[in-house]
Amino acid sequence: MIKAKDYFERGLALHGHRCPAMPMGLRAGAAAMNALGVERAKDGQLLALVELGDDHCATCFADGVQAITGCTFGKGTIRKLQLGKWGLTLIDKKTQRAVRVSPKAEAMEASKQSDFITQYRSQGIPASQVPAEVADPLIARVMDSSDDQLLKVGKVVDYAYQDPPHSFSSFVCESCGEMVVEGYGRIKDGKHVCIPCAQGKAVSDPAFVDSL
Repeated sequence: MIKAKDYFERGLALHGHRCPAMPMGLRAGAAAMNALGVERAKDGQLLALVELGDDHCATCFADGVQAITGCTFGKGTIRKLQLGKWGLTLIDKKTQRAVRVSPKAEAMEASKQSDFITQYRSQGIPASQVPAEVADPLIARVMDSSDDQLLKVGKVVDYAYQDPPHSFSSFVCESCGEMVVEGYGRIKDGKHVCIPCAQGKAVSDPAFVDSL
């Protein structure tokens, strides 16, 4: 049995501040892992699909999911679906099974109506600057509530998944001199180059980043 409380300090160290959304990710991840009967992934055994978008409240949820499931950005085993929701579908690649877990609306609404959101976060105050006496009761409520109070846990379903081929091939861009994965190479003026050099733009250029 995976217990979210066992991963709270790990989640906090990863995330960097105290808030209710990261613990909610811990709870959702734990419920999903227990439904599938799996352990934390050391490699790429699990795939987490989180329904978060960008630039909205409670995206901290994803850090809780990463901390407890072992699905991480670096391993390519967590993906945002850009739906603006807080659902998590956890896939066990070995058994080809999956389960979806989502926070109950009333649990999310309680956080939205709290001083943490109304008096601090929605006013532009960083979460790290919210007083502990405001943040900690919300965290305790998330961590101490039962799954039935907090979460909707779906049925375990079949989920056919196959990892895409993993590339170890690379080359040195003939323009900037940096290493590039082979599949991302381009040809420009007869040279084998990276995407930014092919477009004549810098990665630090906001317009280039927004175009990706």
